[in-house]
Amino acid sequence: MLRNILLATSVTLSLLAAGPAFAAEKKTIAVSIPAADHGWTAGVVYHANAAAAEINAAFPDIEVVVKTSPSASSQVSAIEDLSATRQLDALVILPHTSEELTTPVAAIKDNGTFITVVDRGLSDPEIQDLYVAGDNIAVGFNTAKFLVENLGGKGNVVVLRGIPTVIDDERIKGFQDGIAGSELKVLDIQYANWNSDEAFKLMQDYLAKYPQIDAVWANDDDMLLGVLEAIKQSGREEIKYALGGNGMKEIIEKVMAGDAVTPVETPYPPSMIKTAIYLTVAHFTGHAPVRGSFKLDAPLITKDNAAEYYFPESPF
Repeated sequence: MLRNILLATSVTLSLLAAGPAFAAEKKTIAVSIPAADHGWTAGVVYHANAAAAEINAAFPDIEVVVKTSPSASSQVSAIEDLSATRQLDALVILPHTSEELTTPVAAIKDNGTFITVVDRGLSDPEIQDLYVAGDNIAVGFNTAKFLVENLGGKGNVVVLRGIPTVIDDERIKGFQDGIAGSELKVLDIQYANWNSDEAFKLMQDYLAKYPQIDAVWANDDDMLLGVLEAIKQSGREEIKYALGGNGMKEIIEKVMAGDAVTPVETPYPPSMIKTAIYLTVAHFTGHAPVRGSFKLDAPLITKDNAAEYYFPESPF
């Protein structure tokens, strides 16, 4: 895993240093990502546009086109329009949802397009030539192990899921594996769509329904913000931990400050889109043909190492 990260970093730095010398003919790389509808996707948009600007400036024979979409259906339309109006040598896509985007992406691949999938895997992994993501199973597993150890192996937990995607499934699997064998009981688990407002409402429902909650896991930091506000407004004091995931700077600040309720975090950097774009460019420049999967580690972020994961200038 570390080897993959180091390789990705090396390729990125080498590409910038090499400049246009490797490019042979005009290549078009489309980047299709969700619009900035919450903190993490705002980070994705920021890093995708930064990568496009850097590559378009450094490689006159490569054009990177970034398109954002507010929904799965609009993303389907966007990639179909891109494919119909130009020859796409590569498509770098972070799907809104796995199911809805699988068939449209497969159709584009049938035209000979190199497919790079980021973060949310497609339902059929055979479609992708390259996959770049964080370790979602580790995000759930490492969070669960912290709760098991710090709750003495027992307690009542409520969980907030994101949206129906492969990565959400992986996070939940990791969490369930992490609590297996303990006496932690998941009282409820529902979708809040990685949205702070929806998480606020869902947490209010949990609080009304369950008189004893020892811990909350929102598998995304945007949802965690809604959870924390609901807990604050409720005045409930028995909840020992409310944890999230992804590495939002506001949550990292809590960890750095030694917050009692949110003392740890797990990283899932939106900058992975930038790594994916550079690896895709490398495939076409002759620098390094790249295929396969690249996964980033998800170690537990604590007060001792939080400064390493804190980027105050980032939008996320």
